[in-house]
Amino acid sequence: MTTEPVAITSPLAASEHDQLLSGWGRTAPSRAHVTSPLSADDIQLTIRAAGPRGVLARGLGRSYGDAAQSGGASVFDMTTLHAFDLDVEAGTVTALAGASVDEILRAIVPAGFFVPVTAGTRFVTVGGAIAADIHGKNHHVEGSFGSHVTRMSVIDGTGELLELSPGDPKTADMFWATVGGMGLTGVIVDATFRLIPIETSRMSVDTIRCVDLDDVMTRMIEGDDDYRYSVAWIDSVAPSGRGVLTRGDHATRAQLNAKEVAHPLDYATPSLPSAPAFVPNGLLNSASVRAFNEAWFRKAPKNRRGGIESIPSFFHPLDGVRDWNRIYGPQGFLQYQFVVPDAAGWLVERTLHRLKDVGAPSFLTVLKRFGPANPAPLSFPQSGWTLAADVPAGNDRLGPVLDELDELVASEGGRLYLAKDSRQSPTMLARTYPRLGEWQAIKDRMDPRGVFTSDLGRRLSL
Repeated sequence: MTTEPVAITSPLAASEHDQLLSGWGRTAPSRAHVTSPLSADDIQLTIRAAGPRGVLARGLGRSYGDAAQSGGASVFDMTTLHAFDLDVEAGTVTALAGASVDEILRAIVPAGFFVPVTAGTRFVTVGGAIAADIHGKNHHVEGSFGSHVTRMSVIDGTGELLELSPGDPKTADMFWATVGGMGLTGVIVDATFRLIPIETSRMSVDTIRCVDLDDVMTRMIEGDDDYRYSVAWIDSVAPSGRGVLTRGDHATRAQLNAKEVAHPLDYATPSLPSAPAFVPNGLLNSASVRAFNEAWFRKAPKNRRGGIESIPSFFHPLDGVRDWNRIYGPQGFLQYQFVVPDAAGWLVERTLHRLKDVGAPSFLTVLKRFGPANPAPLSFPQSGWTLAADVPAGNDRLGPVLDELDELVASEGGRLYLAKDSRQSPTMLARTYPRLGEWQAIKDRMDPRGVFTSDLGRRLSL
């Protein structure tokens, strides 16, 4: 099964234009020369002729900070290369890097498959999923996206097309450097990854309101291993840190009612209303965040077991509003996401309190548990707790608090997620990614001319 194919070799010239690019947080745009390649040949030619500002691949722009932008560089819009093929017998997809999870789900769910890992949005490309080594609600069971990739083709800094595999001793180090490497080891052209077989397109979900943060975390420690998927929403304003814990798995046919089981693999996404084109700064404040959190908490069932939900509502609720990042106003927002070992779980509460102290309560706060890390030197997940907090940018008191929290995260053996980061320092990165030197040595081998760079790469001296 394939989508409408795109050319993977073509004599036509790629389209080019200058464009102001930013991450999903809309905080630090920069202008680049954007080209839409029609083939791997187009990419190779541009790399070989790269100027001093270098080149970078970009997908759908869902990294929150400055990872998918590079001022003055040639930036590949990879979404023009989006064909993919489903191998039903092998249970795999082979996709060009610009194919989105959204496109892939529309083809594979009706065929009885699901992606091995999905982030909180389905508008992520395969190349982006690998470069950021995305994680989801099932990391404690199945790890991050890169762990399910069996091979990929990557164009290195000399313009050579490499075939990389985790099982090949000659290329495994380059494979794992590219997983989580934020696009700085080469341009991913295509990849093959394993799928999860499913019986239906519905989810069987257990939901419970938790009275405080201790209740949330205790239940997750004691019960997450019984579920494939688990996530907790935390009320960032309530003094108790109350939350809603949602856990589940893909529903079986036996769990559906008669009407649902007649069409068990139907898959449809809701139409997408747009957020307002202009939202004034200050609209998201303590009062409005408190009102939102109260409504979100009250709409959740107090204690429901085996509720049937659709895939979009369970995995991608924010995708129900197009361009929802506009609600933070023209100054944008940042997401502060860290992971710390279990013993440093106290940092979850400390972070929420410190954000409230400076009038920057998180509009959307998500807590998950991670399983063991994979072999990728720059992959973010490691065993422990991960908290993601969205806060509006432009608060003058926010920076010092985040620096303070950085220090605590580093001292406890944690780290920040590069795909969400927009402000950490090179020193923080070096302290928290102990295999950074190993990764840089592999990058230098794959990119001897230093062709691949980004605003994030320059900021962090990657």
